[in-house]
Amino acid sequence: MSNPSPLILVCNDDGFRSEGIMALTEALRPLGSVTVVAPDRERSAAGHSLTLTQPLRVEKVGPRVYAVDGTPTDCVNLAVNGILRKRKIDLLVSGINKGGNMGDDITYSGTVSAAMEGTLLGIRSIAVSLVSRNHFRFDVAAEFTAKVARKVLRQGLPKDTLLNVNLPNIPAGEIRGVRITRQGKRIYGEAVVEKRDPRGRKYFWIGGDSLRREDIPGSDLEAVEQNYISITPIHLDLTNYSSLRTLKRWKW
Repeated sequence: MSNPSPLILVCNDDGFRSEGIMALTEALRPLGSVTVVAPDRERSAAGHSLTLTQPLRVEKVGPRVYAVDGTPTDCVNLAVNGILRKRKIDLLVSGINKGGNMGDDITYSGTVSAAMEGTLLGIRSIAVSLVSRNHFRFDVAAEFTAKVARKVLRQGLPKDTLLNVNLPNIPAGEIRGVRITRQGKRIYGEAVVEKRDPRGRKYFWIGGDSLRREDIPGSDLEAVEQNYISITPIHLDLTNYSSLRTLKRWKW
């Protein structure tokens, strides 16, 4: 008797209509049975937020495609504990995000947070982002993501670890290779922009441009800047072990 086809859950934070999730879904279909559970609209920078104060609605918008009026974390939780609760999910892939998720950005990212939720729920998970603001080469990113997914399905991942993949938005022939990287550190410019509306009232836009990065050898930011694909293993244990000894010396 042949083994059943792997069940792959796909999510994102750009919404189920995003070109990135469509390209990703098509690239993953040869690897198994793909189900999409994604936000019904863009939920970028939602972080690892879970909706607890209001009900969530799910609409089936296509064959094995579901739209949720919640966050990426909501989508994964509903997929595991609701929509697909009677089935074992073999892999979760979140993306392909419009824009990079490197350095400090991973703490805000809905794309990465969906993969975090999958990891918390015991599912091997990958987050994928394309580092650009326009003219996205989703075909290149989708093809590489399928390669990563195939490896993870065959070899697994360390416990409590997800893969955060970031690709430079360049032709496949110009990509110099793959680097296994560490999380970098951005240096931001003006983070809040203050303006006035036609009635003279102040309003604010949060999210200034990233001007440069800290010089951290082996970082995700360095790799993509040098036209490499970055793969960063992210561990869910946030304990700062180097600080434990110092804190244990404090008088309480």
